[in-house]
Amino acid sequence: MPNKTRIDKWLWSVRIYKSRSIATEACKSGRVKVNDKSIKPSYILEEGQTVSVNKKEKKWVVKCLKAIEKRVSAELAQTCYEDFSPPEEPRKKLGAFFYTTSETRDKGKGRPTKKERRVLDKFKGNEEE
Repeated sequence: MPNKTRIDKWLWSVRIYKSRSIATEACKSGRVKVNDKSIKPSYILEEGQTVSVNKKEKKWVVKCLKAIEKRVSAELAQTCYEDFSPPEEPRKKLGAFFYTTSETRDKGKGRPTKKERRVLDKFKGNEEE
């Protein structure tokens, strides 16, 4: 007979979510699906079922190999599921780097001066000839 546990406890115990309350809220809002069906936080997960989780930064698709209720170390948690998640796009991985390095200004600095705009345009390659 396969082991069973609540889905919100399992998501927390295998470290997909930081806290059980966040896992519960994700289930309530429909971001967690088991076998392509939206579920409640009290859903009883059995070993062998496929769980899909949509987080902001990553989409998880995992198969439950071991139904656990207590939070374990990251190494042990990875043995409790098999990961079928699609690979992340390279732009998403480096997105924060590209969007924060050149276009941000310190708070309170206001708009760039004409001289600063010329330097920025030259740097970006938008210089008018």
